[in-house]
Amino acid sequence: MTSSYNFTALKTIWIKECTRFLRIWIQTLVPPAITMTLYFVIFGSIVGERIGDMSGRPYMEFIVPGLIMMSVITNSYSNVASSFFSAKFQHNIEEMLVAPVSTPVIIAGYVGGGLVRALIVAVIVTLVSFTFVENVSINHAGILVLTVVLTSTLFSLAGLINAIYAKTFDDISIVPTFILTPLTYLGGVFFSVSLLPGIWETVARANPVLYMVNAFRYGFLGVSDVAISSALTVIIAFNLVFFITAYTLLQRGVGIRS
Repeated sequence: MTSSYNFTALKTIWIKECTRFLRIWIQTLVPPAITMTLYFVIFGSIVGERIGDMSGRPYMEFIVPGLIMMSVITNSYSNVASSFFSAKFQHNIEEMLVAPVSTPVIIAGYVGGGLVRALIVAVIVTLVSFTFVENVSINHAGILVLTVVLTSTLFSLAGLINAIYAKTFDDISIVPTFILTPLTYLGGVFFSVSLLPGIWETVARANPVLYMVNAFRYGFLGVSDVAISSALTVIIAFNLVFFITAYTLLQRGVGIRS
């Protein structure tokens, strides 16, 4: 298949994915804004006043990057997981697989939709944070953009893998409930990992979300609990592993071919 066909197929899948979540924006874009507002009010305004500073920054300012990253992770994952599983459930994914469309193009189209939704939500949550924090500064814009793109790509791929294996709609909620939520809350969103005692700090550093949150925080505030080179290496490595996994599963027709 020529590059022009590939581009047309990619654009078609991507537009379809973006149109899908934009059409129901009240369900996809508004809830993150409301949820993050509650986090800012409870953890920032109420609890933050009692905590004081964290890593040399006011607590409210410290949690802004973590809350943005939390929304990016959740929305990129759920967008691809729900969309791909719906296509599988309605049996129209087979039409795409038998069409002259390469597997990388299919993956890129779905991931692109998750990426766009994650970036829009990130902007919305950032704007919400401006109403609570006056001095939200960006210290390293390049690291900031790179981290949010890589993270949303990673969890879009994770959502795709979950959808491939899922047999019912209930299977879509298992990973976010029992894996994503614990990893996110223990990933340094609300605290500095350096405050944890011995063994728990070691356990926390084994959490990949920690590296994503800290790389994003470094882009915003210029502070991080981990080396930025290590954080980016971890994120890129997981992206490669998840892409290869998704590619292999689609090539073999896992969860699709009976």
